[in-house]
Amino acid sequence: MRRTVLLSLTLSFALVAAPVAADTLNRLLDSGEIRLGHRTDAVPLSYVDGAGQPQGYSVMVCQALAARFADALGMEKLTPVWVPLDAQSRFDAVEGGRVDLHCGAATITLSRRERVDFSIPTFVDGTAVLLAGEGDTTFEDLDGKRLGVRGETTTEEILRNSLKAAGLEAEVITFSTFRDGVAAMAKGDLDAFFGDQSQLFGLAISGDLPDSLRISDDTLTVEKHGLVLQRGDSDFRLAVDRGLSALYQNGDMARIFRNTMPDIEAGAALRMLFILAPEVF
Repeated sequence: MRRTVLLSLTLSFALVAAPVAADTLNRLLDSGEIRLGHRTDAVPLSYVDGAGQPQGYSVMVCQALAARFADALGMEKLTPVWVPLDAQSRFDAVEGGRVDLHCGAATITLSRRERVDFSIPTFVDGTAVLLAGEGDTTFEDLDGKRLGVRGETTTEEILRNSLKAAGLEAEVITFSTFRDGVAAMAKGDLDAFFGDQSQLFGLAISGDLPDSLRISDDTLTVEKHGLVLQRGDSDFRLAVDRGLSALYQNGDMARIFRNTMPDIEAGAALRMLFILAPEVF
């Protein structure tokens, strides 16, 4: 009897926990639209320009994917519908079906894959440090200092774990936006600000990085980014991965990188990503 009860409970949990498979490709055919989530402040990967239009590396990748989906589905046109999202709402929007793809700056992690799925990697980033003044600064030099980071991000988790592993004690101050943290750094309210290297480079590209601040050469981590989609829709994920693989192999991914980050040199990890994408066929 005990075994029967345990088996019944296990089966019941499996039925409740199993994700409901979405049918995104059929919905794209029926609606003629693809709903693409984007960040508004993750320069140079995903942001809005002065006219409020989405721009950036990940945005351009999704635009190229939308064109490929239209061809693959035999559609005359597939219209992108852009949905602005922030760091807190992006995974909820994907999980709840508000968007078909999130085209932002999202690090692939196992804990996030409990809620959402990811495409093959589209970018390689890392946690870098914004510092004031000249000279070399080691991580150990930040002991007892005021350190800023954007809250509820993998960067915050990495910073706290790195401090603990190194046996350092520092005051970690979180910010709701990346620019708020950089502004606090420029005012002297922080000794260092931790953020994605791509976003720090974005400030330099746009001319918004104060001359008094510098970006560290090294990164604490190597983080793979991917496009975010609902769990349980293997056909759509295959279509996304197949489209991305084609963009890698025909050189479009490298061209998108050069067009959106013209003054930035791709690191070794990103260059390898351009080479090692899965075969399309």
